[in-house]
Amino acid sequence: MRILVMGGTWFLGKHIAEGALARGWTVTTFNRGHSGRDVSGVEPIRGDRTIGDDLNRLAEHGPWDAVIDTSSSDLAPRDVLMATAAIRPAARRWVHISTVSVYQGWPHQPLTDDSPLLDCPSDADDSFGYTGADGSPTLYGFQKAGGERAVTETFGHAAVLLRPGVILGPGEYVGRLPWWLERAKRGGRILAPAPAGQCIRPVDVRDVASFALDQAAGSASGGFNVTHPDGITFRGFLDTCLSETGGAGAPVWVDPEILAEQSVTQWTELPLWRTHAGVWAVDSGRAVAAGLRCRPIADTIRDTWRWWAGDGRPVEHPRRAQHGITPEKEAKILASL
Repeated sequence: MRILVMGGTWFLGKHIAEGALARGWTVTTFNRGHSGRDVSGVEPIRGDRTIGDDLNRLAEHGPWDAVIDTSSSDLAPRDVLMATAAIRPAARRWVHISTVSVYQGWPHQPLTDDSPLLDCPSDADDSFGYTGADGSPTLYGFQKAGGERAVTETFGHAAVLLRPGVILGPGEYVGRLPWWLERAKRGGRILAPAPAGQCIRPVDVRDVASFALDQAAGSASGGFNVTHPDGITFRGFLDTCLSETGGAGAPVWVDPEILAEQSVTQWTELPLWRTHAGVWAVDSGRAVAAGLRCRPIADTIRDTWRWWAGDGRPVEHPRRAQHGITPEKEAKILASL
């Protein structure tokens, strides 16, 4: 197999490149060289995927059996369309990393692979769409839906669309799991979102990478929700963080109504906490039937802590600063209970 990874130097792209090499594949990566380091053994090509001449130059390095695109999250649909059009003559398949945010009903409703999508044209610029008053739908979701349409219009039945919810694991740059690990290590009374039995379904980056590679080598097409089929309770999640870090802490489970009264921001100040009914109710049955295998989330927590506590640090990213409640605000809330 010869594959092209759009990105390929950090988190998911890095795991995909490493996994492909471990399978004995030939790997080309394409990026600007600004974030992360090239994986040893790949053929790195530098360029900007929003510049037509760079894409045409990239296509000359083909052909490839498949492209795996991990770097379109901040791109307008028209930029995705330009890239797919330029590379289509040199590639047989396109595996696109998308998001559950493309669904009209997320995060309010349970979702399947057949749930309705947000409507965005494939040639839209970065202004298309809007964010709703309650935070959904999002401009990001519209943009990613348009990116998916660009891929399917160009590659047809050779397009695969992977829609993860939350991806965690070694190398995470957003900082959700590392924040909880550091908070557990610090110990003491830990502000925790009730109910403790709420099931969350983040997926390990290594499992997403493996599934993406399987799809690159396969013949399936269409969309796949990539979420953990079993999940873990929030209590189990925090207990594992405490156990792995050795933190002498005790979660204090606080009802969502009280957290709202205290102006605790969902999803960011307490990472992974969100009260919308459908946020974790995303069915991954089609992906599981196609070979998605997810390790226990406790293993993801353990391996992330080993990476984080060692010499591992993520690529600098502005989103990391958005996550985690301040110690001062947390202490104030706990003292008021």
